[in-house]
Amino acid sequence: MHKTLIVTNDFPPRPGGIQAFVHNMAVRQPAGSVVVYASTWRDGEECARFDAEQPFQVIRDRTKVMVPTPRVTRRAAEILKAESCDSVWFGAAAPLGLMAPELRRAGAGRLVGMTHGHEAAWAQLPGSRQLLRRIGAGTDTLTYLGEYTRSRIAAAVGPEAAARMVQLPPGVDEQTFHPDSGGAELRRELGLADRPVVVCVSRLVPRKGQDTLIEAMPQILADVPDAVLLIVGDGPYRGDLERLADARGVRASVRFTGAVPWSQLPAHYGAGDVFAMPCRTRRGGLDVEGLGIVYLEASATGLPVVAGDSGGAPDAVLEGETGYVVPGRSAPDVAQRIVRLLNDEELRRRLGEAGRRWVHRSWRWDLLAGRLTSLLAS
Repeated sequence: MHKTLIVTNDFPPRPGGIQAFVHNMAVRQPAGSVVVYASTWRDGEECARFDAEQPFQVIRDRTKVMVPTPRVTRRAAEILKAESCDSVWFGAAAPLGLMAPELRRAGAGRLVGMTHGHEAAWAQLPGSRQLLRRIGAGTDTLTYLGEYTRSRIAAAVGPEAAARMVQLPPGVDEQTFHPDSGGAELRRELGLADRPVVVCVSRLVPRKGQDTLIEAMPQILADVPDAVLLIVGDGPYRGDLERLADARGVRASVRFTGAVPWSQLPAHYGAGDVFAMPCRTRRGGLDVEGLGIVYLEASATGLPVVAGDSGGAPDAVLEGETGYVVPGRSAPDVAQRIVRLLNDEELRRRLGEAGRRWVHRSWRWDLLAGRLTSLLAS
């Protein structure tokens, strides 16, 4: 059996989309085929509890963020040999993929690096472009989320490495995200049973566009007076968002849930009639949406989606079939799409059902994890 060493900074219990992506892929690999070398999150106790529950061995580095230093590289090579691994999978290609040549010399016959949104940002800066080129040369395959990230990363790594790139986006668990996920009960608990609900599930940071949703609320309320915006998640932007809701006079129609346990996320999606996250690109393209798995989780739950036009977010929407892509900075455009959806139950149903079919056809974890299994064994 092939055995793979996963080298990653992005692994639970540290929260985040890449962390969930790597973990979901790892647990769906054949039994006994992976061992994980990961950084430590917080004081290590939570890591120890999490690691004990995994179906594979997790070895933690003492640092909170691993970088490809000689020490970390030696440790990865030692684990590779001790565990008889014949392939390496970098949970995020940058920067740990810089270890690829040393790990190949240590016996790795196959090296795969996953790329995300931040590698697309690296591709725009001269110094980090050179590092990406080295990573592309040292690995056998770099994966990419969608066409947006592929085009930018390919330009940085050069034609030879670009020709070896393979699409591998994150997936959606249909058994977890589905129309009967507890949304109706949660609406009642929140006192929203009889109100049209626009839901946004995301970290509260400027790129995600919760402020644009709040800016759109006066126009939405003019057409749908009892509508409510349910903002699910937490982050450094929350204070600014609360002040914005006060300043626009819509505080009574905006609900902030704060951080929500992962087990309760499906119900929070299901509490909405429409999902909206009008993300936008910031900082000259350095702060960009890589894909937007939340749109696909919403589609799996049966909701129509309104997505921003940042980076790879449009790859997670079939325009006019599962939802709409709008300029992430345009409150009028966001409001127009949301009002149309809230006022048309049949349209919501049609887009929601199409979204669920699309997820089943193209975005299931088992399909995508099987693709990774093949890449590692090639």
